[in-house]
Amino acid sequence: MSYANFERWRDVKLDKIELSIVIPAYNEEIRILPTLAAMGAFVSSYMPNWEVIVSDDGSKDTTAALVKDLGWKNLKLIEHANTGKGGAVKRGVMAAEGDYILFADADNSTPIEELMRMMEKLHEGADIAVGSRAAEGAIEENKSFFRHLVSWGLRTVAGWLSGVKVKDTQCGFKLFKRDVAQDLFGKQQMEGFSFDLELLYLANKLGYKVAEVPVRWFDAPGSKVNSVKDSIRFLKDIFAVRKLDRQGAYAERDAHAYSAGQHVSAQ
Repeated sequence: MSYANFERWRDVKLDKIELSIVIPAYNEEIRILPTLAAMGAFVSSYMPNWEVIVSDDGSKDTTAALVKDLGWKNLKLIEHANTGKGGAVKRGVMAAEGDYILFADADNSTPIEELMRMMEKLHEGADIAVGSRAAEGAIEENKSFFRHLVSWGLRTVAGWLSGVKVKDTQCGFKLFKRDVAQDLFGKQQMEGFSFDLELLYLANKLGYKVAEVPVRWFDAPGSKVNSVKDSIRFLKDIFAVRKLDRQGAYAERDAHAYSAGQHVSAQ
């Protein structure tokens, strides 16, 4: 890593953006700065023209203030009322300027170093690269047996009910070509935990090419996921997505009409 590369990225506002990284955040004051530091150090070494967008989902702690205080020129902060992870990611994607758009979790559970293999898949012709904890070659660390069991059952049922072929729909590390992201997120209606499945359901329906990429994943302490409660909600949401599709809800959605209640500040 060249610190000079990071300094240039940090201090000089870019006109042309190749990659946008969207981080949804809710009460992440403990984890957001280490994650931003890791991303800044790594990505600046490989591509000079990128930005990071923190989409703060109505945090009640100092998350937004910490991000503002960094003063990085290519860091954007979006502040909005709490809607859920799906709503936060969507707002970030709609504000993104990059040719490629990655969304990644605030805890950096999938290390940012996995980005390069994801990018290779898009260069090879995929429209979407999905980080996967279930694909052959993936590595999961610090995950309890109970969470392994719940995840396996959920993936099996989700695939059967939704028709989505991706084994791991919920890993918070997904990379999109810009036009594909604009299309899918413009049609998205789920604002909570299940938005990933909705996006992949739509990708399958619309014929986009999806590459599932095995990644390293560490179950970071302090996760906000409740295995039982979120699993029940997830299963209900599968039926909700299918119902929305039958009703034609995904036919006409405006990708640029989703900005109410948000404030964007460039550093």
